[in-house]
Amino acid sequence: MYEQVSHSLLNDVLIKLEHEIKEKNLQHFYIRLGANFYAIYSVFHQLYGHRADFNEQVHQLVKMLTRSYIARPQQLRKLDLAREKDHNWFLSQKWVGYALYCKEFAGNLNGLQKKLHFLQDLGINMLHVMPILDCPKGKSDGGYAVRDFRKINPEVGTLDDLDDLVKNMKKREMLLALDVVVNHTSNEHEWAVKARNGEKTYQDYYHIFDDRGQPDMYEESMPEVFPETAPGNFTWDEAMGKWVMTVFNDFQWDLNYKNPAVLIEMIDIILFWANRGADIIRLDAVAFLWKKIGSSCQNEREAHLILQMMKDCCQATAPGVLFIAEAIVAPVEVIKYFGEDAINAKECEIAYNATFMALLWDAVATKNATLLSLGIRSIPDKLERATWLNYIRCHDDIGLGFDDNDIRLAGYDPKAHRHFLVDYFTGRHVASDARGVAFGINKKTGDARIAGSLASLAGLQAALESGSHEAIQNATNTIILMHSLILAFGGIPLLYYGDAIGTLNDTSYLEDEFKQNDSRWVHRPQMNWNKAERRNQVGTIENKLFTAIKKLIAVRKEISAFADHNNRELLDVENPHLFVFSRFDNINNFSRVLVIANFDAKPQTLDVEKLRKKGFFQHDLARDIHTGDSVSVINALIFGSSAWMRSR
Repeated sequence: MYEQVSHSLLNDVLIKLEHEIKEKNLQHFYIRLGANFYAIYSVFHQLYGHRADFNEQVHQLVKMLTRSYIARPQQLRKLDLAREKDHNWFLSQKWVGYALYCKEFAGNLNGLQKKLHFLQDLGINMLHVMPILDCPKGKSDGGYAVRDFRKINPEVGTLDDLDDLVKNMKKREMLLALDVVVNHTSNEHEWAVKARNGEKTYQDYYHIFDDRGQPDMYEESMPEVFPETAPGNFTWDEAMGKWVMTVFNDFQWDLNYKNPAVLIEMIDIILFWANRGADIIRLDAVAFLWKKIGSSCQNEREAHLILQMMKDCCQATAPGVLFIAEAIVAPVEVIKYFGEDAINAKECEIAYNATFMALLWDAVATKNATLLSLGIRSIPDKLERATWLNYIRCHDDIGLGFDDNDIRLAGYDPKAHRHFLVDYFTGRHVASDARGVAFGINKKTGDARIAGSLASLAGLQAALESGSHEAIQNATNTIILMHSLILAFGGIPLLYYGDAIGTLNDTSYLEDEFKQNDSRWVHRPQMNWNKAERRNQVGTIENKLFTAIKKLIAVRKEISAFADHNNRELLDVENPHLFVFSRFDNINNFSRVLVIANFDAKPQTLDVEKLRKKGFFQHDLARDIHTGDSVSVINALIFGSSAWMRSR
């Protein structure tokens, strides 16, 4: 959109830059910048238009964007053009993700290259390598307390090693996702060091206060993220003699986005990693970006404006790069991180479907899909050009952020039900075979979250301890069931390292002084490659899991109905143990799949007469496209675990 005031300022900036910029091949950049500039200017003005240095800050922003584009390699510029033409490329059913810690999975970046064949064997073509940047030893928060945003952790490699990995992955047509921690830095970051030494410029990069006056006002409405290990939201820095906002840990200083220099710095860092070959940038803790007294300091309107700025600037310089919003918040809030509009107010193309994840675990514990069905219906519709990351486990804990009203409609008391789930997954409930660990216990409220590996939470650890063949069968069925759902639901499935071979809890973290106070390390193990090799031995648990999940992935990639175009319909069935939905191809109507999940250990009956009225089972035979088995359809179908059905 052309708008005189903003584009007049842009012309002034570009004229000044002519003396500095000698690059000639900038036509694509100028076209994109012109197309996006009114949006960039408008949002920047909403955030910082009151400042006397507004025009100067715009000049710094455009200068940074221009330099970032000039630094963008030619092959990535070509990729940008291709993805602009095929702008829905990431909605394809062919993408399947995998998240891992580089050091724990393969030792280092060079070791990771040698394990790409393992991932491709499974069918993975999108790899999220969790934070690999330089962090202080012992105060890294698993890589999320960054000391240097442009330096790789020496324990995992160098920038050259990352470049080699990127080249290898491009040849294999694999996408790379990397993290940028946008909410905070380590207290050993160069900016924090300069702030501690008294430099006012860098003290303005953070929320820093001389006394407890304003911090106490913030605390009146701010919740605690880690009440057990990091109570409160402010830390006294003795060397500086001031209070610093530290929402996550006392060694993680929250950035102050009320300062435009911070936003410009962080956009520059995002584009740095885009230019190193990242296809997807995961923006960490985006819900916390804007702090306001009297609020929870989460999900503020200004946080969304910041993300719009980041996206618009990336659209001008590296439009082939996608954003993931790491916002583990209520469904009505998380949906906003896609943006208000796919063109004019776009934020992130991808967001974590944390609600779906938590609801799956509820169904596992209760053997009942009622709350799952209710909770899914409570998630608002997403934008057309956006998609979910659907996952069972990740590096983080399992929060129980269901909507209280949905819990009541399912027949439970919200507080009592959450306590039941914590008891169940930590093995304290009499009917539980789960072996999880409580995390983030809030002694004031009694609330907690859950840590633990997928296999241990699903009962495999307890089953192996008991030696019960039936229990082992039930646990492996649960693991396969949950993978079938994230692969079929709609979005990009994201598998977690070790889950496809049944990796159990790892309690060795208790012996590490830097990890022992964070129970999430129970599901961040060293990858057991001897165990992984057993995936090739028929009759092993590893083989059963890996083979089944590999087949599910392969089938998903073949069926166009699994592409994500808001083409899912939840179906009401009378059996509460069953979760049933259909997927359909909006273009090819003949491509239609019925997904049936049974959360009870016993086989369950599905009445097909109601489904016939919706167009399913019009013939005497149906086919399970996962197993290939034909099923006779009369009046009812009996299911043991899960099925992807198609009429024959």
